[in-house]
Amino acid sequence: MKSFLISLFLFPLFAAAQLRVAAVFSDNMVLQRDQPVHLWGKHIPGKKVTVKFAGIQKQTIVKNDSSWSVFFPSQKANADPQSVSVSSSNGKIELKNILIGDVWICSGQSNMEWAMRKEMHWNDEKVHTNNPLIRFLNPPPAGRYVYNEKYKDSLLRRLNKDSFYLWNGWKVCDNVSIQPMSAVAYYFAKAVTASEQIPIGLINLSIGGAPIETFISTDALKNNPAFSSKMNGNWLYNSSLPNWIRERGRQNVEGVADVPTDEYGPAHAYKPGFAFESGIKPLLSFPIKGMLWYQGESNAEEIERVAEYNSLVKLMVEAYRKQWKQPSMPFYFVQLSSIERPLWPQFRDEQRKELNEIPHTGMAVCSDIGAKNDVHPTNKKDVGERLARWALLNDYHKKIIPSGPLPVKAVYKNGVVEIKFQYADGMKTSDGKELRGFSVDGNNPAAAIISNNKVVISAQQKPAFVYYGWQPFTDANLVNAEGLPASTFKLEISQDNTK
Repeated sequence: MKSFLISLFLFPLFAAAQLRVAAVFSDNMVLQRDQPVHLWGKHIPGKKVTVKFAGIQKQTIVKNDSSWSVFFPSQKANADPQSVSVSSSNGKIELKNILIGDVWICSGQSNMEWAMRKEMHWNDEKVHTNNPLIRFLNPPPAGRYVYNEKYKDSLLRRLNKDSFYLWNGWKVCDNVSIQPMSAVAYYFAKAVTASEQIPIGLINLSIGGAPIETFISTDALKNNPAFSSKMNGNWLYNSSLPNWIRERGRQNVEGVADVPTDEYGPAHAYKPGFAFESGIKPLLSFPIKGMLWYQGESNAEEIERVAEYNSLVKLMVEAYRKQWKQPSMPFYFVQLSSIERPLWPQFRDEQRKELNEIPHTGMAVCSDIGAKNDVHPTNKKDVGERLARWALLNDYHKKIIPSGPLPVKAVYKNGVVEIKFQYADGMKTSDGKELRGFSVDGNNPAAAIISNNKVVISAQQKPAFVYYGWQPFTDANLVNAEGLPASTFKLEISQDNTK
C-alpha cells in the first residue's frame, strides 16, 4: 500500500517531467500557410529543447512555468508530407505526415456537430471521402449525447479546461475516419480542395445544444456593460442566459457533489466561457485561416435572447480576431433553417443583419432545407457547399456567386413596392411555380412577381415593411440563377416621391 501511495504521488511529477507538445499537434496535422509556424509544449524548467522542421533547427530553454516555444518561418501551401522532431536530453517526439495549407475552426452546436455517418448523402458520398488533402481534429467534448441524467464520475473528471475536449489527434480523411466528423465541415473542405488543390485542416469544437455564451471568454462578458449580467452568480439560475440551456445544465450537474464549481456555478459545456477556456483559448497561439460557425438554436427561444444575439456574435468575433491578431479573419456562418418555432423568422433576420454589421463575414442560407418539426435537417451537403462559396470568393478569389438574393432596399412608388436585391441575376422560383413568401404585414401572403431582377408587389397604400420567408417553416421559393435561396428578411419601405 505504501509503495502504491508513493507511486501515486510521484506520477504527476513524472508526467510533468515528460517532454510534451501541445495537444493540438500530432501526426497528420495541417499547419497554416503564410504565417510563422509556432510550435510549443511542456518540459522540465531549464532543460534545452531542440526542434527541427523544414530543414531548420531551433533551440530553446524551458521556462520556469515548464513551457517552451519556438517559431519557424512561414511556408507556402505544400501537400508534400513533412516532419517535426522535438528532442531533449531525456526524450524525443517525432510528428509525421504534416501538410501546409489553410486551417479552419468549425464551431457551434449540434448542426455543426452533426456527424457524416448520419448525413443525408452519406451512402452516396462515402465512396468519395478518401481525400488526403483534408485533415481534421475532432475532439469530443465531455457530455456529448448525455441528456436528462446526472453526469457520472467519468464525465465529472473531464469537466476542466484541460480534459473537457478529448484531443485525439489529427486524422486523414477517409471513409472510416470521417464518419464521426462534422458533415458541414467536410463538405466545406471538399469544395475548397476541389477548387484549390491545397491542404485544408479542420478543427471541430462544436457542442450539441451549446449557447453562444460558452464560446465567449468570461472577461469579454464581464467587461461588456450589456452582458455583464450573464456572469452574475450561479449560471444555472441566471435569467440572463437561455432557459433551455440552464434546464439542461441542472439535469446534468445540479446537486452533484464532485462537480468542479466556482463563483459562477458548476462546470458544464453550457456555462458561460467554458468552451472558450477549454477549446478556443488553447488554440490562440495556433495560426488559422478563419472560422465556420453554425449556432443559434439555443439562443432563439426567448425574445430577449433573440434581440441580443447579434451583439454577442460581434463581441465574440471581435475578440477572436484580436486574440489571434488577425483583424480580417474570415467568419462564415449558417443562418438557421426553417422549423415550426415562432421566433426563428426574426432570429434569421437578425443573423442576416450581421453581414452588414460585422466585416469579413458570409452567411449560408438554409431555410429551404429545414425540417418542419426537427431541429436537425440532415442535408448538410448544401450547407457546407454554401459556406465554401463565401470562402472561394473572398479568400481564394474565385469568380463565384456566394449567396442567394439578399435585400438591399424596398421603395414604394405609384402603388407599387419594388424590392432590389444583391446577387439577383437570374432570379426565379425554385419550383417553377408562382412566387411565394412575400408579405406586407408579416402574416398574410402578398402577390409578388419578378421583374427585371427585382420583386414587385402592388399596394394601394405604402406599407411600413415588406417581409419574406417570415413563416417559421417557410415555403418561400425565391432563388437566383445559381439556385441559391433568398434570405428571410423584414425590410422597411421608403417612399419615392419623384415623378
